[in-house]
Amino acid sequence: MEEDDEEEAPPGLPAGTPFYMTPSGHAGLQAELRALWNEERPRVVEIVSWAASLGDRSENADYQYGKRRLREIDRRVRFLRKRLERVQVVDPASQPRRDQVFFGATVTYAREDDSEVTVTIVGVDETDLERGRISWVSPVARALLKARVGDLVRLRTPAGVEELEVVAIRYPEPGAA
Repeated sequence: MEEDDEEEAPPGLPAGTPFYMTPSGHAGLQAELRALWNEERPRVVEIVSWAASLGDRSENADYQYGKRRLREIDRRVRFLRKRLERVQVVDPASQPRRDQVFFGATVTYAREDDSEVTVTIVGVDETDLERGRISWVSPVARALLKARVGDLVRLRTPAGVEELEVVAIRYPEPGAA
């Protein structure tokens, strides 16, 4: 999947909407940017320079691959720099209203079939469905936002409307890593 360098807002939201992110997500993007710029890019530049010194570049696989990888790295670096300029870091541990679902909450909800699902609401760039980390702009998160334990919320799905019951809301403790 290619990132759009000109992306203005999270999907489905108006331009100018901030890119919310947890402190750990922000640190992860910064680390990725540093690794690309300070480690991988110089290594690839060295390989491309060496491959270019061999002469005919048209059939030089190291040169061709290296140039393509440099373009990929530069595109990702541009994306990360733009994203980091516009990100708004929100620390869920400092959430004063812990009885409601807001960004950074870990929420357990019951579905109509009595199964329970636990998700953590995070930034667009931090989603990881296998670990139960969903984007704050996802339909499930948007349905859960501002709900309290015991509330029934309506989730519109392609199969129709489903009611979810909020069973538990947790936030990280202040000072927890």
